Amino acid sequence: MDSIETIYKAYLQHPLVSTDTRNIIPGSIFFALKGDSFNGNRFAAEALERGAAFAVVDEAEVKKDNRYFLVKDVLGALQDLASYHRSQLKIPFIGITGSNGKTTSKELIHAVLSRKYKTCATKGNLNNHIGVPLTLLSITKEHEAAVIEMGANHVGEIAMLCGIAKPEYGIITNIGKAHLEGFGGFEGVKKAKSELYKHIKAHGGQLFVNADNPLLEELSGGIKRTTYGAGAGCDYKGKFMGSEPFVKMDFGAGEVQTRLVGKYNFENILAAACIGHHFGVSDQDIKAALEGYEPSNNRSQVMKKGSNTLLLDAYNANPTSMTAAIENFVAMGSANKVMVLGDMLELGKESAAEHNNIINLIKSKGFKGTVVLVGKLFSAAENTIGAKTFEDASQAFAWLKGNALSNSTVLVKGSRGIKLETVVEAF
Repeated sequence: MDSIETIYKAYLQHPLVSTDTRNIIPGSIFFALKGDSFNGNRFAAEALERGAAFAVVDEAEVKKDNRYFLVKDVLGALQDLASYHRSQLKIPFIGITGSNGKTTSKELIHAVLSRKYKTCATKGNLNNHIGVPLTLLSITKEHEAAVIEMGANHVGEIAMLCGIAKPEYGIITNIGKAHLEGFGGFEGVKKAKSELYKHIKAHGGQLFVNADNPLLEELSGGIKRTTYGAGAGCDYKGKFMGSEPFVKMDFGAGEVQTRLVGKYNFENILAAACIGHHFGVSDQDIKAALEGYEPSNNRSQVMKKGSNTLLLDAYNANPTSMTAAIENFVAMGSANKVMVLGDMLELGKESAAEHNNIINLIKSKGFKGTVVLVGKLFSAAENTIGAKTFEDASQAFAWLKGNALSNSTVLVKGSRGIKLETVVEAF
């Protein structure tokens, strides 16, 4: 078996990592990962033929020459290599997790810190047991700061990722009703997300805490922290100034006009400003970074389609984020409003009740516009609001195409698995 130290010496000469033979990076080290329906060991030779310098495998018969590293478990070796590389780096690491807003917050923090430092941040949503190691192994000696997003769908996962990334700073955006099926309920979510706080406390690090969130305020007690929020007594204070549809706010440097929709994004924006301030980024640079950031990947995007304005947030949905999006949408002053909402997945035994709760929320708000519900879960819910219901996005697309909307503001919100982004072209 080859040691991590041996593989690390090769990595220093070839500091690029590949896990898929379809897009091999020439000169990289190929890690032959396994999954339920694939075995990377079978593609190791092909990876070398396509230009990889080395291949890390865990099946002895695959090893043909000294271009192969044989390990007990390829995934474990990838994680150990990333952890070993992390231990060599002397730059600040900020770990971020949360039920909602963590990717947007990560992008905002990256934008702010990049005004002063060469900053590495998790790409896309590579925030799991594979993505975090890949992010760490993309950090070079030129980088001056790192922002590591950590996702989880079961208890213990954040603790494991902290063990690899070893963040000295931590932020939890919020703790809500997400992945309830894997966590076994809200208490499981709370326990899992707070694993980041426990890591920071155990290693003498520092937290950034939203003081307007009573649960985070409580869980972070006794840990070194900097608080941010709109209320009195915060270490770093901001003011929400509206969202029609883009959030306007002030953190003491004058009005900041962002390109993010929804009042719920105010806390994410303020968190980035707070962290930038802590690391010495000037107010002018913080303001420029926040105003220059434009969301993508179906997250909080505003799109014009003919005479219609779409608020597209179809990357993820859970009861907490869905509630925030609906409340924000109802409060907007626009006329001719339409909601296109998709199922919230991975809620387990709470699923039926939570979908009924969303319908009841819409009813309680007195929303008079058209509501389109997409997915089998919403279709099975108690439709007390006269909504149009469709079992999948293709059916919804056909109806929206045949009932052309005009001069409307449309909220499109649902779990990624419902593929609501595909209905956009119907407008």
